[in-house]
Amino acid sequence: MTSMLFRKGKKVKKEKEHDGKIAVLITTDSSKRGVFAGFINPDDMDKETIIVEELRMAVYWSSEMHGVLGLASMGPDNKCKISKSVKRALIKGVTAVIELSEEALKNWRKEHWA
Repeated sequence: MTSMLFRKGKKVKKEKEHDGKIAVLITTDSSKRGVFAGFINPDDMDKETIIVEELRMAVYWSSEMHGVLGLASMGPDNKCKISKSVKRALIKGVTAVIELSEEALKNWRKEHWA
């Protein structure tokens, strides 16, 4: 699953690529109740335990997000609380893995803290 852009005859990796990994939003089960964004191996999308790189956690999101799908499509706004990133983590109890839009990834990387 490789996404490339072409600019002036050169191949350029899209923002949401990270060494062959894809940018995703991850939710966890009711005992953990976490919402995260980071990069995973595309082959891990259907696993309940996932290694995630450049991981951030949504501590709070505003009603303007319209839920977790809004966090995946638009990304957090300045009313949300997003943690600083960590290099790598193991997430257990995964219930959903949703690919982030380009816009969403840019907004997750802003690490808003309202």
